[in-house]
Amino acid sequence: MQPMDKFSNDPVASYFRHSVSTMELAANDEKLHGAIRTIADLIETIFRSGGKLMIAGNGGSAGDAQHIAGEFLSRLNFDRAPLPAIALSTDTSVLTAVGNDYGFEQVFERQVRGLGKRGDGLLAISTSGKSPNIMAALRAARELGITTMGFTGSGDRAMNELCDVCLSAPSPETPQIQQIHITAAHVVCTLVEQSMFGKRA
Repeated sequence: MQPMDKFSNDPVASYFRHSVSTMELAANDEKLHGAIRTIADLIETIFRSGGKLMIAGNGGSAGDAQHIAGEFLSRLNFDRAPLPAIALSTDTSVLTAVGNDYGFEQVFERQVRGLGKRGDGLLAISTSGKSPNIMAALRAARELGITTMGFTGSGDRAMNELCDVCLSAPSPETPQIQQIHITAAHVVCTLVEQSMFGKRA
């Protein structure tokens, strides 16, 4: 058996090859690169103007929301001042209270209405691009004059219409979409850090 034959039958190697293929698509996707730069510029403007970034997502995207908030509030590439970011998926008392009293579709909307103000930003993450609670949060944010940004997958996604800018990962598959999302978020945070604090990663 030749080495390539061996790897072609290996599900682990196959998965990594598929992952690398998706990353290659992203590396050559100028539209995605433009969305990353625009989102970084918007977030920097929000921070410089005294606003905060709210981040929302479900499931794995909730984990990404918390990860991204942590990178801004703590640090990513070097020591610097904290940047005001909050994941809307972390307060179990709020999530269960709103979910119980108003329904799961409003768990992010209520937080946006209660915590958000004009000049803030909302980064909404949905691999499907149609999660009802994400859509509700985006509608509320637009009503309040909050900058709306999105991370989703390829194709025509419902949330695109509610975002000032939306990053579309070049894949229809949730695992590959999520890996692009967190990589893109690291790039966004890197660009914001470099611009605001003058250091190169």
